[in-house]
Amino acid sequence: MVFLQAIRSILVANRGEIAIRVFRACNELGIKSVAIYSEQDKMQMHRQKADESYMVGKGLAPVEAYLNIPEIIRICKENDIDAVHPGYGFLSERSDFVQAVNDAGVRFIGPSPKVVQNMGDKVAARTAAIAAKVPIVPGTDGPVTSKEEASAFCEKNGLPVILKAAHGGGGRGMRVVRKMEEVAENFERASSEAKAAFGNGAMFIEKYIERPRHIEVQILGDKTGEVVHLYERDCSIQRRHQKVVEIAPAPRLPAETRDKMTEAAVRLAKHVGYENAGTVEFLCDESGNFYFIEVNARLQVEHTVTEEITGIDLVRSQIRIAEGKTLKELGLTQEKIVPRGFAIQCRITSENPEQGFQPDMGRIEVFRSGEGMGIRIDGASTYPGAIISPYYDSLLVKVIAHASDLEIAASKMSRALREFRIRGIKTNIPFLLNVFNNEKFLLCALDTHFIDENPDLTKPSVFIHNRAQKLLMYLGEVLVNGPITPLGTSLMPLKVKVQVPELPKETEPPPGLREILKCEGPEAFAKEVRSRKNLLLMDTTFRDAHQSLLATRVRTHDLLKISPYVAHKFSNLYSLENWGGATFDVALRFLYECPWERLEEMRKLIPNIPFQMLLRGANAVGYTSYPDNVVYKFCELAVQTGMDIFRVFDSLNYLPNLILGMEAAGKAGGVVEAAISYTGDVGDPKRTKYDLKYYTNLADELVKAGTHVLCIKDMAGLLKPESARLLITAIRDKHPDHPDVPIHVHTHDTSGAGVACMIACAQVGADVVDVAVDSMSGMTSQPSMGAVVASLQGTPLDTQLNLGDVSQYSAYWEQTRNLYGPFECTTTMRSGNADVYLNEIPGGQYTNLQFQAFSLGLGDLFEEVKKAYREANIILGDIIKVTPSSKVVGDLAQFMVQNKLSRAQVLEKAKELSFPKSVTEYLQGYMGIPHGGFPEPFRSDVLKDMPRIDERPGSKLEPLDFDKLKAELLKSHAKISDRDLMSAALYPEVTKEFLQNRLKFGCIDKLDTRIFIVGPEMGEELEVSLERGKVLFIKPLAIANDLRANGTREVFFEMNGEMRSVHIPDKEALKVIRVHPKARSDVKGEVGAPMPGDVIDIRVKEGDKVEKGQPIVVLSAMKMEMIVRSPDSGTVKKIEVKKGMKLAGDDLLLVLE
Repeated sequence: MVFLQAIRSILVANRGEIAIRVFRACNELGIKSVAIYSEQDKMQMHRQKADESYMVGKGLAPVEAYLNIPEIIRICKENDIDAVHPGYGFLSERSDFVQAVNDAGVRFIGPSPKVVQNMGDKVAARTAAIAAKVPIVPGTDGPVTSKEEASAFCEKNGLPVILKAAHGGGGRGMRVVRKMEEVAENFERASSEAKAAFGNGAMFIEKYIERPRHIEVQILGDKTGEVVHLYERDCSIQRRHQKVVEIAPAPRLPAETRDKMTEAAVRLAKHVGYENAGTVEFLCDESGNFYFIEVNARLQVEHTVTEEITGIDLVRSQIRIAEGKTLKELGLTQEKIVPRGFAIQCRITSENPEQGFQPDMGRIEVFRSGEGMGIRIDGASTYPGAIISPYYDSLLVKVIAHASDLEIAASKMSRALREFRIRGIKTNIPFLLNVFNNEKFLLCALDTHFIDENPDLTKPSVFIHNRAQKLLMYLGEVLVNGPITPLGTSLMPLKVKVQVPELPKETEPPPGLREILKCEGPEAFAKEVRSRKNLLLMDTTFRDAHQSLLATRVRTHDLLKISPYVAHKFSNLYSLENWGGATFDVALRFLYECPWERLEEMRKLIPNIPFQMLLRGANAVGYTSYPDNVVYKFCELAVQTGMDIFRVFDSLNYLPNLILGMEAAGKAGGVVEAAISYTGDVGDPKRTKYDLKYYTNLADELVKAGTHVLCIKDMAGLLKPESARLLITAIRDKHPDHPDVPIHVHTHDTSGAGVACMIACAQVGADVVDVAVDSMSGMTSQPSMGAVVASLQGTPLDTQLNLGDVSQYSAYWEQTRNLYGPFECTTTMRSGNADVYLNEIPGGQYTNLQFQAFSLGLGDLFEEVKKAYREANIILGDIIKVTPSSKVVGDLAQFMVQNKLSRAQVLEKAKELSFPKSVTEYLQGYMGIPHGGFPEPFRSDVLKDMPRIDERPGSKLEPLDFDKLKAELLKSHAKISDRDLMSAALYPEVTKEFLQNRLKFGCIDKLDTRIFIVGPEMGEELEVSLERGKVLFIKPLAIANDLRANGTREVFFEMNGEMRSVHIPDKEALKVIRVHPKARSDVKGEVGAPMPGDVIDIRVKEGDKVEKGQPIVVLSAMKMEMIVRSPDSGTVKKIEVKKGMKLAGDDLLLVLE
């Protein structure tokens, strides 16, 4: 036995979780623990966990502080320290540090200086391995210090090779090189990293073994020369040569290989006189051959899994051995060391897997760990409010799972990872969850290429949502900066709790017409509609009614609440109009909702009633012409998502556009309902442009083209009862050969004559008319459902709807409408107005035009705008007015009022005026050709020599390359669905903004409408249901008065009883303070920092021409260097950074042009 005095105090020359790990062992042994900390670490937990703590390296760089040997020795001497534990990293493998500790009369808990020097020197370690008859990999005979030496070795021995730091491990300064032209650059970067991490940039080079397993053997040696092994660990799951997941013992390792490997490790340790804890590392190829890599003469990060399977406390053992205890005295003889079960360790780091594992930094806003039986957590400064800096390793916490077999251990680990909640910074938890869901991993078919060959591991995990924190970000945004969606009036949403009518529990809705459509097809559906003797109704409440009254702002949240009631009580509706038209882009643009998800969710709750959408012919649901394949693809996806009937129209009744939409809807399997847009007055013999012959001829063309249903789309409510009789009778008389084609009439009740008009249509042969529920009807909306139902009760046209059910339905919307005060049309329009027969403004456009007038400062002149609308229509040739042609008339009208122009002045000055873009494009022919042609000479005066289109606008457009569009979107977004792709095809910029908001704010569709629009009151408790059985209770508490240097304010919440906070940029404050600009992903040429860090080199200057892939800037963070390469070829227009500058992620580096 070797007698040494018991250790009374231990200084840990390290930081973070390993320091705390040693302190805990000290505490158990009754030994005083002493910490050191840098200036940057003064708030870190390891300083607080120690019995005593002392600052080291004041004024030095963060890493250099922990490498300051003289100051550490001074602290030891001044504070009567008995022993030093090096932890791992920093000085743990520096022999000069070990010697300095010993020279100061302090014990070093680890091997002797000579062993540390020889094992830390890759060349000396290889020499020792050869002498101990341990297999080695071919490599350099000594350390390499220049890129010329590195190139010479590679030329002589061939590629691939691996560069390793000669004086340290942990993956720092490690590179695999496969091309000669990359040797010099990789050597310089690896050497620089090694010098920063270990104080010496010398490198060792060896041949690179393809597809190896990385297996290491844990050893313990005492002062008598006895050595034991504690079995092996598989460390093959690596990224950038840094271990991510470790398993003990190594799964599927043949017993013979294990025995030979552990024997070789012990043999080498005895040969060099190894004392204390260490690890002998090997590469094992597919044939079972193994090769010595190196000895880590220290404790490893992954020592925990060995502790779990052997039950041996390695840190405690280290201390006891340093006190002079023998392995036998500690009960650590080889025969007593028996592995039990399997253990797995995961390193949770502050890295973003979706962005190439770029380090992240910032403030941890939420921290909740996974715990329970078989789970061990080793961490340090991971708690709410902790600041993760760029100065040190990105490790946050180690999670260790132990169980009787590997499958159970893996399931425990997966469960624990799913329990973790770390918000405020990015972590690799999604990546780790994907690893544990990977079939190859679960089968233990592992090698060091596992991560590289499974790129799906870096995709977002299905287990990670982060919904709560994103909702807090949204609420904070509204509280600090006000409503995100623009408000149209000064009215605020009322604080009401809307009552939903009750339904019988667990009953299926009765069958409706959709059953016939799904079973027998569109033709049978149309025949059934035509055979009904009673009047069928289409309810527009879910779309056109709120487009007309509430600027299309009604949210999915409120539509879904009433959907089950509609399914049960209104099963005999012809259809429910609930999608398309303006609802599509408004959902994306202002409500931050996915319109496809709206359709899908409504279909789940209303399986029995046919859905109808508005399709703008060749314009789909947009305002311009698209390539034909976009329209076809849109209709196909709409049917797949739940759409049934396509009301196809064209804003000019331009047949080529109409027929394209009809063909697309029909090919997708939908019911084709071709619509004739109505304007003028067929009952007025003076108005000859749009007479009965015009409409009957158009109807004839649409029936010949194969429409299943014929629709009259009276978008401005211009039909009068007598004119309606004339029109419907004329169409019926014109088509005696098509008795199975139903007629559907759509109108708006702007004049107040809507109910009378719809009843008149029904009496002369219309099969379907449009209504809206009473509280959402009238004015620019559709006629009242209740009025039509009541008027026809007891007649042959009886709608067979229950007036009591209509009343309850109406009561729901009457309450709900109070939530949409900021968009309420009744702020300026108190009743219907027969002046619509003069101005002919479509009902769906009326409120939007009104809000546009307010936004342009013309709110007080809206009566003038209405008069100008009529004049603008005449200027343009008395055109059909429905989106998008109605927008052209509206834009011209507001242009006239803004510039105080009369009709005569517009015509007179047409050559010199700068007209709105929509007017110019209309005259060019981008919407099609109007009935009667374009007005001349007005068209020629406006266009001058601009190009004109004299055929269907979309006919010459090249098919959209969906694959190319998706690839572009994936540059900015980790996941793009077919729905996102289609939305982007129709509305590129709007969709990009929507996707960004969805990523930033998450499921804001779950918020109540008042909260979504204007935010909550301070102290108000919110109940947010995320999904069945998952509810959040949120209470906003306060907004910080002080503005942070980066222009943000802290907003405090209580969520589910826990305190949380978010930092929100104050947009007003940012107007007056300087904050480094961010690179915008949607602006070509702006290059952002791919990770937070320090600028250590700038490779270009302004005016330089650069090629795609050329290095432009070098960043350093968390002891890792990254070369930022130019994403495109171009010229450097402006450089926004300087050497030494500290950057956050996405900070603008430079601008290319």
